[in-house]
Amino acid sequence: MFVSDLNAAINAIAPFTLGAEWDNVGLLVGRYEAPCARVLLCIDLTEAVLQEAIERDVQAVVAYHPVIFKASPCITDRFPQGRVLMGLIEAGIAVISPHTALDAAPDGMTDWLAQGIGGGSTRPIHPESDHCADEAHELTVMVPRDAVDAVRTAAAAAGAGRIGDYDTCSTAAEVIGTFRGGDGTSPTVGEAGTVEQVEEYRLTLPCGAQALPGAIEAIRAAHPYEEPPIHVVSLTNHPLTDRGEGRVLTLDEPATIEVIADRLKLHLDVPSLRMVKASEDPHSVAACCPGSGGSLLHPASVAGATVFVTGEMRHHDLLEAKANGVSVLLAGHTNTERGFLPHLAARLAGMCSNMTFTVSKADTAPWCEV
Repeated sequence: MFVSDLNAAINAIAPFTLGAEWDNVGLLVGRYEAPCARVLLCIDLTEAVLQEAIERDVQAVVAYHPVIFKASPCITDRFPQGRVLMGLIEAGIAVISPHTALDAAPDGMTDWLAQGIGGGSTRPIHPESDHCADEAHELTVMVPRDAVDAVRTAAAAAGAGRIGDYDTCSTAAEVIGTFRGGDGTSPTVGEAGTVEQVEEYRLTLPCGAQALPGAIEAIRAAHPYEEPPIHVVSLTNHPLTDRGEGRVLTLDEPATIEVIADRLKLHLDVPSLRMVKASEDPHSVAACCPGSGGSLLHPASVAGATVFVTGEMRHHDLLEAKANGVSVLLAGHTNTERGFLPHLAARLAGMCSNMTFTVSKADTAPWCEV
């Protein structure tokens, strides 16, 4: 198997298109067609992790945080990042980073973190949206009653009216239309120069951008009017309920912040958390984000969350949360991330049977309890 196979497997678990605009996800170092049999997983690819990768003779590292993030004017051995990048290239070790794509993906890191809060239903704080190619536009035409079937059939044959595996999808609502033909016109109903009123159907079909010109042409050909009234409306993307930034969790049973904290300590395997307690009331709706989730605090509160779980948050964000009645639990940045790595390794092993996956032992938080 090759680095490209590993890259494809990670992309299947956490599509790189889900990565934030400011992020740098995907294959960051290495050759796509280089052989790959041994893979190391880590959160931060430090010099210690690089040394571990070399000693383990791995061909690739899956580093959650990008080893190349901000633009650098040089890559030399005078800076830690340069030493790591040079060491990777010299050893022929590829690096793939899933970062925010893995956060946003269904059954990814954020869903794993939400499981530590308690049972319940989840939804993204900021949902991703999907462009349904066959439903990019709404195509509407006013049609006389006796011509509805012919116009619908013609539009469907040209590619309009598709939703997933279904075709000829449409709606038809009875309306009253008016018009007056100008000089030289030959109205199908009534006479030129006279305001006419006619019973019509408002026929609406979904239509993709590629099918749109042909569908309009087919409607004109099948329609009995000289000038069929055709309207095209561009539609926004469909919000997805299983992927996106952060998670809002509606708990099966309300829980106090102390109970939620105990669950998280067990789930994350940490001895303690930092707590900002805004009230004594049990919580029915919680929210979470791995790493640093301060930017999602306000939208989580708007979504109804009264407790927010993340790794770290700015002092003033904590003051704002407490003032707004939102309790906060902080576990430490990488503590909300590292526990997911064994789950990711197991999923990758199931997809890449000829590769072995090991979670780094040298990858640790930069701080410790004293």
